[in-house]
Amino acid sequence: MSGGPMRVLIVDDEEITASAHAAYVERLTGFSVAGVAHTGHEAIRLLRRPDTVDLVLLDMNLPDTHGLDLCRQIRSAGLDLDVIAITAVREVGVVRASVSLGIVQYLIKPFTFATFADRMRSYLDFRRSFDDDGRLLATQGDVDHTLGALRTVAPPAHDKGLSEGTLQLVVAALAAAPSALSATELSDSAAISRVTARRYLEHLVASGAATKSARYGAPEATRCSR
Repeated sequence: MSGGPMRVLIVDDEEITASAHAAYVERLTGFSVAGVAHTGHEAIRLLRRPDTVDLVLLDMNLPDTHGLDLCRQIRSAGLDLDVIAITAVREVGVVRASVSLGIVQYLIKPFTFATFADRMRSYLDFRRSFDDDGRLLATQGDVDHTLGALRTVAPPAHDKGLSEGTLQLVVAALAAAPSALSATELSDSAAISRVTARRYLEHLVASGAATKSARYGAPEATRCSR
C-alpha cells in the first residue's frame, strides 16, 4: 500500500455498474480508481502492472471466468492486495469459499451509496490499523481491534419511517428497469403505493443513490446511480 489513497481496481462485466462503482469510489476520501476491467483476462492484465492496485472490487459473474477463480489467480500470483466481493451472488457455498480465499468484505447487490461507503470505510480502518506507528509485533488487543474494524459496520442511515426491506426492493426495481422510472411506474413494478414510491425515490436521490431526469410530456423519472 502506498502512502496516498488506496488504489482500487473495479472488476464488473456491466459497464454501467462498473462506472457507477467507480463514481462511488471517487466520492470517498482515501480511495482512488486505478482502473476498470470488464473481464477476468482484462483484470489480470491490469494487475500485472507493478504497484498499481491495492484493492479489487470483484464481481463474481464475469464473462470469461468466475470471480472465485480470478481471486485464486490473484492469490497464486502472490499479489499483495485485498479483494472485496461486490456481487448479486448469494449462494452460501460461494460466500464460504470467498472467506476461505481471504476476501475481506462481501457486499450483495443491490445496495445504496451509504452502505457501500460504510463497507469501504471499515476496510480502510482495517488497513490503517497498524500503519500509524510501524510496529513489527502486535498485541492481542491490536489484532482484535484490527479484525473488528472489518466486522463493525454502522447501519445505513435512513429517513424516519423508511425500512431497509422496502428500500432494497425499490433499489432492485430501479436497477432492473431498462430505463428511468416515474413514481407511478415504480409503484406498479414494486407493488407499493405511489406515495411510498415517491418517498423512497426522493430519499435515494437525496442520498446520491439515484438520479432524477425530466421527460418531455411525462412525469420526472428516476434511475438508480449504481
